[in-house]
Amino acid sequence: MTKGPEEWMRQAEYDLDTANYMFGGGRFFYTVFMCHLSIEKALKGIYQKRFNKIPPKTHNLLYLVEKVGLILPNDLYDFVFMLNRVSIPTRYPDDLQKMIRTYTKEKTKGILENSKELLKWLRTKL
Repeated sequence: MTKGPEEWMRQAEYDLDTANYMFGGGRFFYTVFMCHLSIEKALKGIYQKRFNKIPPKTHNLLYLVEKVGLILPNDLYDFVFMLNRVSIPTRYPDDLQKMIRTYTKEKTKGILENSKELLKWLRTKL
């Protein structure tokens, strides 16, 4: 195995710090992308801890939640559902200006705050 569960979590926390840094610099849709990446890595750390196997190569957060058998509180599940939907558009935007208009400072701030709450919750499951 290339990295252990704690390393996945360290990288998840680092990526969320990077999201915070991007937010401060006004790179809002990249903030969202880094939030997604952070949660993905945390879930992969939980997967590896539970199954002692390399996590699947996927970006699908809902798939990872299901695979590790997490029962998320409703508000966190709704957030994961939303964050999962924005993965591809923020990773590979078709229209840069549209992404810039879509992810306003206020909208992105909420996503960042929810990501911090979710990562904190996921940390307790490791």
